[in-house]
Amino acid sequence: MKRALKVRDTATRASLRRTFEDLGYEVIPFKKTEEQVLQHVPTDVRLTVTASPAKGQDATLDLTVALAGHGYDVAPHLSAQQVRDRAHLADIVARCREAGISDVFVVGGDPTDTPTEFTDAHALLVALHELDHGFTEIGIGGHPEGHPAVPEDVLFQALKDKAALATHIKTQIVFDPAVILTWARELTRRGIDLPVHVGVPGAVHRQKLLRVSGGLGIGESAKFLKKQQTLLWRFFVPGGYSPDKILEGLAPHIGKPDNRIEGFHVFTFNDLGPTEEWRRGMLRNLA
Repeated sequence: MKRALKVRDTATRASLRRTFEDLGYEVIPFKKTEEQVLQHVPTDVRLTVTASPAKGQDATLDLTVALAGHGYDVAPHLSAQQVRDRAHLADIVARCREAGISDVFVVGGDPTDTPTEFTDAHALLVALHELDHGFTEIGIGGHPEGHPAVPEDVLFQALKDKAALATHIKTQIVFDPAVILTWARELTRRGIDLPVHVGVPGAVHRQKLLRVSGGLGIGESAKFLKKQQTLLWRFFVPGGYSPDKILEGLAPHIGKPDNRIEGFHVFTFNDLGPTEEWRRGMLRNLA
């Protein structure tokens, strides 16, 4: 993690610095998360709170409201598998409005034991737009690697349907910059014209990543480990993991007309101290 980022082109460095000034962190709603955020994360870093199948939708909202009360710009994940019905959704919207929360991230989510009337993220988005929700930003998930059981055209059409009801896309973690770039260009070719924030793990300790692979009930954020363990080791440096190789691969393409990649979204796995240290080091390096 100590090596300097290998980006020498002045324009590329400038665009990468802008993305780091607008970086977002994803956190998991555990018991000590609020305390950890206050200890390590400045209020100018945007936050999202994941919808944990183990904790439930209301735990996500409780933490979101608490962090907003501390002055953070924070968005809750709304999971179609955890929002029970339209009345529950209306309650969530009301709580967000009361707390001044203007940004949400809508996902299908992992199956839970909670009965829900929403079959998928699109159904939840439709119901959300039938309310006077007041959100200025609505994010949806992107899957650059596709899905082994779903044809590519079906996936892109589903994303296009959701995109009409959203304002930006955050991707799952993918370690290969070429795969991400090819997918982002395909979005543009298919007329899906939303800004893309590429999901990367933060500067997470090796032990934390391996623990997460054992399953912490955090859904999509952990699945990359199960599929990419071999590739994962290429990204470890002494002491932990560094996202720099992904950034180096994508940095020259940010802002180019053939794609809408605008920045990065950091999956912290609540390793907030090392991730914030990495972010500040990147800003110094890119100055």
